[in-house]
Amino acid sequence: MLIFFYAANSCALASHIALEHTGVDYEARRVDFSKGEQKSAAFLAVNPKGRVPALVTSQGVLTETPAILAYICQTYPNAALAPLHDPFAFAQVQSFNSYLCSTVHVAHAHRYRGYRWADEPEAIAAMVRKVPDSMRECFALIEKDLFVGPWVRGDSYTVCDMYLFTICRWLEGDGVDIREFPVLAAHFGRMLQNKIVQRVLSRQND
Repeated sequence: MLIFFYAANSCALASHIALEHTGVDYEARRVDFSKGEQKSAAFLAVNPKGRVPALVTSQGVLTETPAILAYICQTYPNAALAPLHDPFAFAQVQSFNSYLCSTVHVAHAHRYRGYRWADEPEAIAAMVRKVPDSMRECFALIEKDLFVGPWVRGDSYTVCDMYLFTICRWLEGDGVDIREFPVLAAHFGRMLQNKIVQRVLSRQND
């Protein structure tokens, strides 16, 4: 059985939603960051990075959201969570998810984890102040150039929607009102109405 490690309010939500969509049996294990469980010897044995998500499979452990999402799509093709039949379209899914991972998530991380990039308090404070502008710039690009509609990649609901929804949940804390982006705000509302999304959110908040 798959074992999925997650933390509440983290990017692991996207993979959690995708797993639930497949209908596959899996065990979800919460890693409590407030207790420092991500630094425990038990969890570091699973993922030496000390981060979530992590997915334990029969072949080994997978980490990083884009990789886990791609694995879920390809392992459970009947769930139809990505256009696997079209290499270019699947690469577009990967491109979007990679942008969320490598650029948008990093912009968000400057609010909490500036110590990864600087030691001086002044530099870290400057990074925190920059977060609203950085996130606003990222989401303006997504709304204008990357979002096809009504779902991220057009008519088909994919893992891109799950990942975008996950990061949209951080916007308010990052000082950005999602209503500045009406297309993305409407998408966020549709995701909140999804029964599987609701079920995963409820489980993560228990």
